[in-house]
Amino acid sequence: MIKSRLCEMVGIKYPIIQAGMGPFSNNNLGVAAANAGALGLLSTSGLADKEGQPFVYDAWIKTAEADPNDDMATAMEKVLKRTYRLTKDKGGVFGINVMVAAEMVPQAKIIIETAIRVREENPDMKKHFKVIFTSAGDPVPWRDTIKNAGFTWMHVVPSVKGAQRCKKAGVDVIVASGHEGGFHTSWEPVHSMILLPAVVEAVSDDKTLVCGAGGFCDGKTLAAALVLGADGAQMGTRFLATQESDFHQIWKEAVVEAGDRGTLVARGFVGPARWVKNKRSEEHAVNTLKKSPGVFLGTPDDYSTLDMALINYEIESIKAVYDGNKEKGMMAAGECAQRINDMPKVADMVQGIVKEAESILQGVQKKYLA
Repeated sequence: MIKSRLCEMVGIKYPIIQAGMGPFSNNNLGVAAANAGALGLLSTSGLADKEGQPFVYDAWIKTAEADPNDDMATAMEKVLKRTYRLTKDKGGVFGINVMVAAEMVPQAKIIIETAIRVREENPDMKKHFKVIFTSAGDPVPWRDTIKNAGFTWMHVVPSVKGAQRCKKAGVDVIVASGHEGGFHTSWEPVHSMILLPAVVEAVSDDKTLVCGAGGFCDGKTLAAALVLGADGAQMGTRFLATQESDFHQIWKEAVVEAGDRGTLVARGFVGPARWVKNKRSEEHAVNTLKKSPGVFLGTPDDYSTLDMALINYEIESIKAVYDGNKEKGMMAAGECAQRINDMPKVADMVQGIVKEAESILQGVQKKYLA
């Protein structure tokens, strides 16, 4: 059986993190991943734009067993209690993914403070709700709030510089996300084969763990992450294309059908984003080249200068997926989509990944070490 510091720190069976993907709810997927022995992460991005994207909000609320009239704190409390109820008997471990970008700070503050309060008010929940995973922003301002609350703190970064910032903040697990990843990617295209070992060398020690993200989807890539010095791997696209995934069926099918060179990069809500290649996303890429060339040049722009037609196009395309309109929809996915050709149950998938990784690691030792 694979032994990992991540498993020991968090209390999970396998060194696999199910990414807290949005914009769809993944409240059911998070439960399934946790009960399968991975770390299940709940996305909270669906709560962020009730007025602008009500179709996202409504789907999140429904799978949280919440009410559309609930305020953000009440909705968060309900989804946490639901997840605890559905994971406690199977020993599942879960957490929340919170975007802490500057424009999201007010919402992030409510979500994180609610998570801390609910766990303190329900002490038995501490055996299962163990992780706060922050993303898309600076971790340092959140140090005192999260570090003093007793959670394992994880944060995702696209660079060594970002990892060092996490080190300063006291993050427990730094997730190095290569450019292969789905949806939100970094402005500079540094891929996992370079990024992951560089981050391991820069920050990994007795107190700081490192995991890989971006391109990890099976036993081969999990084994590679461990050999590169990581303590585990985060997988998003692979978990998206499962039977328990909350994502719309046409989104899941798009991943399975992606094929060789099946993704591209174009503008997203918070910068570059990776999409499944289709006519709609190809048109978006052409428009991105004209209106947001920094996506391809590694030069960030923001809403103060950006032609908002790009963002509106994305919103329309996401809504089309919710409506089941495959022709007008855009579906985000990582490069590993081209290596995914089935839609299994989460537990079967996790078992298969772990079994394959174990076999590979044992085989490497026998084949290459005398």
